[in-house]
Amino acid sequence: MTVRVAIGLGSNLGDRRGHLDEAVAALAEIGEIAVVSSYYETAPIGGPEQGDYLNAVALLDTELAAVRVMEMLIEVERGHGRVRREPWAARTLDLDLLLVGDQVVEEPGLTVPHPRMTERRFVLEPLTEVWPDAALPDGTRLADLLPEVADQDLRLAPG
Repeated sequence: MTVRVAIGLGSNLGDRRGHLDEAVAALAEIGEIAVVSSYYETAPIGGPEQGDYLNAVALLDTELAAVRVMEMLIEVERGHGRVRREPWAARTLDLDLLLVGDQVVEEPGLTVPHPRMTERRFVLEPLTEVWPDAALPDGTRLADLLPEVADQDLRLAPG
């Protein structure tokens, strides 16, 4: 059975746009890419002092289970030099599994819907750009949560 998944992409080290572009290309191994949002520049939230992020959201249609999708996302991150040493540290590439249709997934190392996505404008803005009717499994429309994070710094990335 095919399911629509939403994947958050972020980078704040090196060639940020290049990392995101290459990650999007790699996502074709996971499923059929339906659409990719605009790229947004955002200030980091939490963690050590670091540069701004470039963020986006990609929607894929896949037949893979959520756990396998996450394993493949981690492989793509590693291929881009991602090392997980410190939470919220700067990174070449960060890929988050945000939504898997209307599924709730609770596995070691994986919680879907992503537990902090509703608190982050850099997730909600690009997600609702490409999936305006996206909702949590309880029916809460994600677009309706945007006003709660409107004060967070976010700007459309040039070109």
